Amino acid sequence: MKLLVTGSSGLIGSEISEFFGGQGHEIHGVDNNQRAEFFGPQGDTSWNLERLSESISTYHHHALDIRDRAAVLALLSKIRPNAIVHAAAQPSHDRAAAIPFDDFDVNAVGTLNLLESARQSCPDSPFIHMSTNKVYGDAPNEIEMEEQETRWEYTDQAYIHGIPETMRIDRSKHSLFGASKVAADVMAQEYGRYFGMPTCCLRGGCLTGPNHSGVELHGFLSYLVKSNLEDIEYKIFGYKGKQVRDNIHAEDVAHFIEAFIENPRSGETYNIGGGKANSCSILEAFDLAEEFSGKPQRFTYLEENRIGDHVCYYSDLRKLRKHYPSWDIRISLRETIRQLVEGWQNRKQNS
Repeated sequence: MKLLVTGSSGLIGSEISEFFGGQGHEIHGVDNNQRAEFFGPQGDTSWNLERLSESISTYHHHALDIRDRAAVLALLSKIRPNAIVHAAAQPSHDRAAAIPFDDFDVNAVGTLNLLESARQSCPDSPFIHMSTNKVYGDAPNEIEMEEQETRWEYTDQAYIHGIPETMRIDRSKHSLFGASKVAADVMAQEYGRYFGMPTCCLRGGCLTGPNHSGVELHGFLSYLVKSNLEDIEYKIFGYKGKQVRDNIHAEDVAHFIEAFIENPRSGETYNIGGGKANSCSILEAFDLAEEFSGKPQRFTYLEENRIGDHVCYYSDLRKLRKHYPSWDIRISLRETIRQLVEGWQNRKQNS
């Protein structure tokens, strides 16, 4: 199989490249290290590209900007991949407000460029779009919740399993990032529903893993662990540090993508995250990081929360499990944090 992976030097892209490359598939990675432009040197992913190039004999790199429509059309026409995983994005809703044109051009226009190129060159190839739970905006904050000792939790029994795909995406505040990702998400659905292409949108919670270059504006769990290890003062933005996120290891995402490629559907949406079992608040994450690192977490608290931020969010995985019963979460939250601690420690030793 020839697999095209955009954002191949990022967390999900590199995990997908390794996962399928390890099975002997031909991997074509597309990444121009735009993350370094968005977040500065700390967001640089060139180390990941070097790692992929050395470890995967079937890896071919293309330093291409997905905003370049002619280049994207030409690349897909030449490669005609058997499957496409679109993980390239401007990923920060905080950063988007400062770079609205870049944000929309990368997230929305870049996705359209890839979808139309796929329709022209390989319309039967499964197209997996890495979307985000931010497409729901702050609508999840309207759910009835209670404040517990270390977290916020849903009390509305309709959401006891988490947020389903039926949660509305309009009439809510998204941030500009959330809005650009809505445009991409709906477009990927439409290429499936209108043209019959095998597409799906994976509306991720907190996707993470040891290869994540977490920064303050993106990569919650990875950056939190980095802060703990490097004695950086972590900033908590509102909600008393009790805001809840579900965390899924990138390897579990890769297993689902494999299942979808083997049995694709058209125009589907799936909430993919760790679910309630792999959810934690910031305060709870501090405790876990401290347990594995042996170091206390320094932090400062800011009363004002980030615009459009969720008070509590974890994914309802029932639809995903129903459509793909062979898939499930394999890596626990505790093991994920242990790997994050080990990953940052190894990276520091090798730098």
